[in-house]
Amino acid sequence: MNPDRAAGRARRAGLFAVLALAAGAAFGLAGHAFSKPSSLPVAPVAIEVQATPLPTFHPRKDDTRFGALIYRGGLRLTSPFPGFGGISAFRLDADGAHFLAVTDAGVFLRGRLVTEGDRPTGLADVTAAAMLDQSGAPLADTKRGDAESLAIGPQNVFVGLEDVNEIWSFPGLDPLGKKGKPIAVPPGVKALRDNLGLESLVYVPSGPLAGALLGIGEVGATKEADLPGFIIGGPKPGTFTLAKSGVFSATDAALGPDGELFLLERHYAITTGVSMQIRRFQLKDVAPGAVLTGDILFTADMGYEIDNMEGLAVTVNAAGETLLTLVSDDNFSPIQRTILLRFALAKD
Repeated sequence: MNPDRAAGRARRAGLFAVLALAAGAAFGLAGHAFSKPSSLPVAPVAIEVQATPLPTFHPRKDDTRFGALIYRGGLRLTSPFPGFGGISAFRLDADGAHFLAVTDAGVFLRGRLVTEGDRPTGLADVTAAAMLDQSGAPLADTKRGDAESLAIGPQNVFVGLEDVNEIWSFPGLDPLGKKGKPIAVPPGVKALRDNLGLESLVYVPSGPLAGALLGIGEVGATKEADLPGFIIGGPKPGTFTLAKSGVFSATDAALGPDGELFLLERHYAITTGVSMQIRRFQLKDVAPGAVLTGDILFTADMGYEIDNMEGLAVTVNAAGETLLTLVSDDNFSPIQRTILLRFALAKD
């Protein structure tokens, strides 16, 4: 291993070790290390978000190719709004400009990703609002604020809530300020372990699974078990399995333009800090009873500009390239970061 990379990894891993030792938790694996905001806006409010560029993905190298991905740029994001942070799912419109995100404080974030070419340069027109229950009160007030997954259908938005293992539906494509309601979920979803629920939700717009939600659990029934998958609704409901890849757990998933299912994965250990991975599956292989292995596109540890990566959006640029945009969950911790990274999928 390069000595500079090893030293950087050790320093950054040490910071995460301090967090874990001092607070008894990190990255939501054993509870949150720092408090979430105590009050949330019911009506949408405009917020300011500052962006600091991350010009290189490896702090001491100018490389742009990492595995099957090409780095296009990144940002560190901060905001004076106390509800900004904890971003656990992130979706971009087909134009690649407008985003919707959810946080583990029970907040919707909506706005515009500003770019120069494919390179992200900032967030603009950002609005925040609490997720609301059927009475119009914040979901977080009923201990339903830990939103971990997000899917956008043709007429509504779906949000997966951890701990209670529920999926809520919000009307329209702009859910801020609107009342949601829970939808029926399979018994296997309700049986997922506390704080290890549906980290990924994907709406399937067409094909044999048209109209279904695909849900993927963070981990299996045991530490070594494969990842549980659920086909919720649609013409062929059922369960499927994603083979566990080493130490990694699922954090988000998104569909690609050519029938791919991309999976973002993460691992945390006190001795090594955080690491991440992206795997690619074929949507046509998802069916009741299927077991999928997928291809590893990319793996990174703390020698790179990563944090607790939890959100994934997939879009296509004007040149026809597939772009992967990743966002981290800082757990509202002062020693973690909210970062946004963008990669293009290499064509070779």
